[in-house]
Amino acid sequence: MTELIDHQASQPPPPPLPEAPPSPPETQPETQTQPETQTQPEVKAKKDRRVLRAALRWTAAVAVFAALGTASAYGVTRLDRTDVPGLETASDGRWDYPEISRPPLPAGSPGPFAESNRAGVHHADLRELVLPAPKGAKADPVLRGEDGWLPTKTFLAEYVKDDREPFGQLLTDNGLRHITARGWTTPDGTRTRIYLLRFSTAAVADELFAGKLTSYDIPRYELRGSPETADGDDGFPVTSVVDGVERVIGDEAKPYGAEHVRQAYLGAADTVAVIVQSRKGTAKKVPFQQTVVLQSQLLG
Repeated sequence: MTELIDHQASQPPPPPLPEAPPSPPETQPETQTQPETQTQPEVKAKKDRRVLRAALRWTAAVAVFAALGTASAYGVTRLDRTDVPGLETASDGRWDYPEISRPPLPAGSPGPFAESNRAGVHHADLRELVLPAPKGAKADPVLRGEDGWLPTKTFLAEYVKDDREPFGQLLTDNGLRHITARGWTTPDGTRTRIYLLRFSTAAVADELFAGKLTSYDIPRYELRGSPETADGDDGFPVTSVVDGVERVIGDEAKPYGAEHVRQAYLGAADTVAVIVQSRKGTAKKVPFQQTVVLQSQLLG
C-alpha cells in the first residue's frame, strides 16, 4: 500500500513568538492576603487546553478516515456473506460462506468501472474473483484446472453436444483470453459451478453478452439436462442489483429432468460469468440468489 506522507513532519518549525514584556509588580499592603479563588489567567489556560484536546481528537479522526480512503482505493472490500439485499434471515436457507473480500488491485491500477479505465479491464487476478465455496461443501477437483486456469473444452462440457462447437468458435472469434472456475457440492446434493470468462475489453464482452449469449433475457445455449429454459429473474429482489453488472437468469421449465437446473449469466466489464446450480427434485431459490449476488459483488 502507498505510505501515508506526514505533511506536518515535512514543514519547517514555526518561528518563536516574541517574549512579552514583564508586567510591573503590584504593590499591596503587607496586611492584605491573596484570594484563594482561581485567577482569570488560570481559567483561560484551562480553556485553551480543552480546545487543544478537541483539536487533537479531530485531527486523529481525519487521519483515520484518510487511511480508510487509501485502503478503499486499492479495491479491498469485505462482502457480507449472509446479508444479501432483499433476503430475510440466515435461517431462510442461505449458505454459510466464508469471509469474502475483493483482492487488492496492483499499485496504481483503477477498478473495472473507473472512468480512467476505458477498456473496462479487471486488473485484479481473475482467479481471486471467483466466489469461494460455502462451509461444509465438497470441492469439485475437475474445475480446479491447471494453475487455476480451465481448458475451454471443460467449460463447454456443460452444454449439449450440438452447441459445443458453435459456442467454442464464438468464444475464439471474440478473443477469449482465460477461463477460471470453481465448483462444489453441498450436503443437500446441490451442485454449483461458476465460470469466469475474460475477454480483451469490456466492449467485446458487452457485445458477446447482450447479442450472442443471451436473447430476450434468456440464455441462448442449451445446458445439459435443461432442454427448456424460461426467464427466471422474477424472483430476484430489486435491491439485489449490483451497479455495472448485467444479469440474465434462466430457470429450467417444468417438468424437470433428472435434475432441476438454474443458471445465470453476468456481464461485468471485460468478464462474463456463467453460474449453474442443479439438484435432484428442486434446486432451491434462496442459495442460488445468494450465490449470484455475491459473485456479482465480487466482479462489480
